[in-house]
Amino acid sequence: MRWIWIDKFVEFKSGETAVAVKNVTLAEEHLHDHFPGFAVMPECLMIEGMAQTAGILVGEARSFEQKVILAKIKKAVFFDYVRPGDTLHIHAEIESIAEEAAGTTGRITCGDKLIAEIDLMFSHIDQNLAGKEFPEENFVFTDTFKSLLQGSVFQAGKG
Repeated sequence: MRWIWIDKFVEFKSGETAVAVKNVTLAEEHLHDHFPGFAVMPECLMIEGMAQTAGILVGEARSFEQKVILAKIKKAVFFDYVRPGDTLHIHAEIESIAEEAAGTTGRITCGDKLIAEIDLMFSHIDQNLAGKEFPEENFVFTDTFKSLLQGSVFQAGKG
């Protein structure tokens, strides 16, 4: 099973920036255990939401021809917690992109409140220098991930 931590894109400028939305709901089972009686979204899942947002931005910049995986969390600073009922905006920007890798910078907001700043590095594993072999099919960008762009402002030609 593959978990999707973003709900949709509301902005998408190919090769540059993207903004995704994540609605946090008590229907998400992991919130019941983190922390009982005071449900908050785990910070690691906010990092995953940023990784998915930025990773799709990086993958789309190369027409999803390369397998893009999270290689490194350069920075993850959290300023506030997130509760059920909150709507997060995940802002990602490509800082650099090359054949082997890409770097992104990002922030997560809830309304006008800054929740987190998260900078990530991605590897294009088809271009790895270690000589490792990976499956031919793109196991990273499945149709499920690509479908997040359908109906978004990017697909509507407004991005």
